[in-house]
Amino acid sequence: MREFLRSPSGVGSAFPASAALVRAALNPVDFSAARLVVEFGPGEGPFTRELLRRMPAGSTLLTIDTSHRFTRYLQESLPDPRLHAVTGSAASLSVILRRLGLGPVDRIVTGIPFSTIAPDLGARILDSSVEALGEQGQIIAYQMRDAVAPLLAARFAEVRTARIWRNMPPCRIYWASGRSG
Repeated sequence: MREFLRSPSGVGSAFPASAALVRAALNPVDFSAARLVVEFGPGEGPFTRELLRRMPAGSTLLTIDTSHRFTRYLQESLPDPRLHAVTGSAASLSVILRRLGLGPVDRIVTGIPFSTIAPDLGARILDSSVEALGEQGQIIAYQMRDAVAPLLAARFAEVRTARIWRNMPPCRIYWASGRSG
């Protein structure tokens, strides 16, 4: 709540993602062979915890958040050697991956509020994401509004969506794969 009040346009919601939302977003996705998963905007980590549970030993989960408070919280509360929590911008994904010697990315999970960030920043984040994704890469986005839909449709051949009512507030989930063009 404190981070939301500090930066409402940069934090997707004042409430953490519900267990129902986390399950609905992640259940259709195979993480068994994922070597590198990236999470944008992990906040207090409800997705982070579940991603670590689903990911194999020897894999890496890179979380990127603009809030050093969230980054520090994840580092302190989740002492898993697979977790690399970084404070920074999702638009700098390729720079962060190069600095850490990581890539290509298998899955990207994002709760970044595309409806409240500048449209050019949203486009840069998704362009950076597409560039970092491996051949079979996929983006999973959970959003309160549908501002991300046209951004995904312009970059991916397949975009599936669902609505989850058992979350405060209700969310849309997008699964995007297969680079377009």
